[in-house]
Amino acid sequence: MGGPRGAGWVAAGLLLGAGACYCIYRLTGGRRRGDRELGIRPSKPAEDLTVGSYDDVLNAEQLQKLLYLLESTEDPVIIERALITLGNNAAFSVNQAIIRELGGIPIVGNKINHSNQSVKEKALNALNNLSVNVENQIKIKIYINQVCEDVFSGPLNSAVQLAGLRLLTNMTVTNDHQHMLHSYITDLFQVLLTGNGNTKVQVLKLLLNLSENPAMTEGLLRAQVDSSFLSLYDSHVAKEILLRVLTLFQNINNCLKIEGHLAVQPTFTEGSLFFLLHGEECAQKIRALVDHHDAEVKEKVVTIIPKV
Repeated sequence: MGGPRGAGWVAAGLLLGAGACYCIYRLTGGRRRGDRELGIRPSKPAEDLTVGSYDDVLNAEQLQKLLYLLESTEDPVIIERALITLGNNAAFSVNQAIIRELGGIPIVGNKINHSNQSVKEKALNALNNLSVNVENQIKIKIYINQVCEDVFSGPLNSAVQLAGLRLLTNMTVTNDHQHMLHSYITDLFQVLLTGNGNTKVQVLKLLLNLSENPAMTEGLLRAQVDSSFLSLYDSHVAKEILLRVLTLFQNINNCLKIEGHLAVQPTFTEGSLFFLLHGEECAQKIRALVDHHDAEVKEKVVTIIPKV
């Protein structure tokens, strides 16, 4: 099997046959000419890269080869495997900086527009690991709008939606980029109410990040939210969800207490989160939780009750 097309099939076969994603560099054995043109010189035979531990951390030279592979192939199987390997390595802080310095963030970011949903998911996962580095977030923030569009227009509870939500959650751990989600807050509540348990938890993690920032309080309270939101405060709701909606209530009220914030009371329309959280039905539901069977829930409610 000769020629470039044959080499591509060999590459795909090697990727699929390798037990770990790190073995992807076996492909570089057939790309030495291209590597020389890029100024990449392997320090050891490419075959040796396939025999290391699954936990091996790739070095800068190997990461550069991987990024070149992502740019040079159109095979979705190879792209997906390469993104998995890159994402695994991006979990290590030293590689988060190296990948940025090698120009890797735009290479990965471009893959979130891929037509293959599995490739899109793996690209989001890789960006998620890279976003732990604050300097990387400066480059990743240009993809926030696209990620939001994919999260809110794509299939509910899909792997892509969850990967996108995880990335947005990481990007909003600090206040720096939270303002970019202002126009999507109502959409977040819609996904919260319609998604399954895993989706609900991930949306709540994101909303909790926003709720800790006084600058986001008014936007949260203005969001149009269906009245079914209050059912999340029922005693039978899963603990991991119930604790988070209680904390959401607590965070928003804490922000409202900050001196000078919302000094001029804005006008909130009926159907907004403000009306739901400050209505009698919500107060009754929270007070009823004081007798909840779980100690953590009871403890949380006790800290909130003076505010309802």
